[in-house]
Amino acid sequence: MGLSIHPTHLKHYKDIAALLWKYGRSDLVKNAGLQEYQPATPDTAKEVAEASQLADDLEKMGPTYIKLGQLLSTRPDILPAAYMHALQRLQDKVEPFPFEEVEQIVSSELGVRLSRAFQEIDPRPLAAASIGQVHRAILRDGRQVAIKIQRPGIRERMINDLDVLAEIAEFLDQHTETGRKARFADVLSEFRKMMLRELDYKEEAQNLATLGRNLRSFPHIVVPQPVEDYSTSRVLTMEYITGQKITSLSPLVRVELDGEALAEELFQAYLQQILVDGFFHADPHPGNVFLTSDGRIALLDLGMAAHISPNLQEDLLRLVLAISEGQGDDAVDFAIKNGEKLEGFNEQSLRREVSDLVARQRDADLRHSQIGTVLLEIRRIAQDACLRLPPELSLIGKTLMNLDQIGWTLAPDFNPAASIRRNAASLLQKRFWKSLSPGNLFTRALEMREFMQQLPRRVNHIMDTVMNNELRVKVDAIDEPYLMTGFQKIANRITMGLILAALIIGAALMMRVETPFRLFGYPGLAIILFLLAAAGGVVMMCQILFRDEANRTKR
Repeated sequence: MGLSIHPTHLKHYKDIAALLWKYGRSDLVKNAGLQEYQPATPDTAKEVAEASQLADDLEKMGPTYIKLGQLLSTRPDILPAAYMHALQRLQDKVEPFPFEEVEQIVSSELGVRLSRAFQEIDPRPLAAASIGQVHRAILRDGRQVAIKIQRPGIRERMINDLDVLAEIAEFLDQHTETGRKARFADVLSEFRKMMLRELDYKEEAQNLATLGRNLRSFPHIVVPQPVEDYSTSRVLTMEYITGQKITSLSPLVRVELDGEALAEELFQAYLQQILVDGFFHADPHPGNVFLTSDGRIALLDLGMAAHISPNLQEDLLRLVLAISEGQGDDAVDFAIKNGEKLEGFNEQSLRREVSDLVARQRDADLRHSQIGTVLLEIRRIAQDACLRLPPELSLIGKTLMNLDQIGWTLAPDFNPAASIRRNAASLLQKRFWKSLSPGNLFTRALEMREFMQQLPRRVNHIMDTVMNNELRVKVDAIDEPYLMTGFQKIANRITMGLILAALIIGAALMMRVETPFRLFGYPGLAIILFLLAAAGGVVMMCQILFRDEANRTKR
């Protein structure tokens, strides 16, 4: 069965079929019904492409596929390690669009001419990406700002690409073993939500404001704040921060920096985001982390952010502590508690491989201590053992993996695992104080009030039940109906066996009694008893061999 072909999607089908065929997944192409769109040259289909070529091809296919590649770089259950590393280096850089279109979009979104909104705006973009580009400007009150403008037509193009990918993902899930295991449709659903959020600059402005509030206790971490009156869903105006990328720092600048302290504070900030606040910047790659002119670290581009539920936060705290302390069994317990067991789940294999992974992490030297990589590897091991972990774990793993790289850039001897151990007490204290917030206390007070209101009635009901001898305790420890059926079957078999034994013994005794009624030359009544016993034995054997086996299979 092939795809439901849409004429406007033919080029997309052809490009994706070529990509799958080229990179060794021709089985996906055939099972999805895309073989008619595959490349005409069979030699290309047999070549084993390098992972870096895949990244190059995705860049050529456009912004949606660049973002998809970045998401797949967090999924070790789908891609091999070499491909993950290559996709992590995907560069989201394209040619800028003309300044005339910038003027038109900003004027249309803000409802005023640029000259009325801004004292000055630089026509040369500071940066240009697939979704938008950034220009430096000065407001009428003299404040320097950065304006992020969404690329014309990008929303419609991405939605069209996402529709095509969703169709193909659904087919792969239905017709391939890899799809049934990895659930590409779920991956695409997660990706679609992420992309639609990133296309809404109002949400990014809210993310900037929220993260700025959450990190105000860190003096060396800065988040540019949005200018709400000058921001819409397609235009984001925020504070302008001068600085340079962490990865582009010169050796002289690094010598003058207190890199160890900056790396420690940055790691503390992200641990608080993930394990205390439940809201974190999910894309801290080196291009989004700047060193400001006054020696602080600026976190930019909040288009990709994620939330974590309080229950998962508690378990994640235990998990990262278990990894940092080398406690493999605790890491496995987290996986089993929070994962979805699939058919064929192998707990023994999961425990063996995760314990070995965590033990190797404990024995690693400073340079090879990588918490983020371990989290992604745990997800891959769980997938192989038929256990599906929460999707948030991939984003957290990718985030911590990027932080590992930034930390080592600032301080080559920085040890993330040791930082977690140093900050464990502080994290627990912050979680405790967060649980004592006015909102949580008010909720607990309402629950206590409801409990106290219902308590007298419930106590009276229990006492009346005890006094009337109506108290019953129901224990569902075993399957009682099935057990009683088994006992009844055993009793029936024993009874029938005794009857058959009595028939055989009675027939043997009657063989000595002379009688004119004879069968086959023997006393007739004795032969009849022997035949009845034989028929009963055959019936009992048939029941044992066929009916019991059928019931056991059904059970």
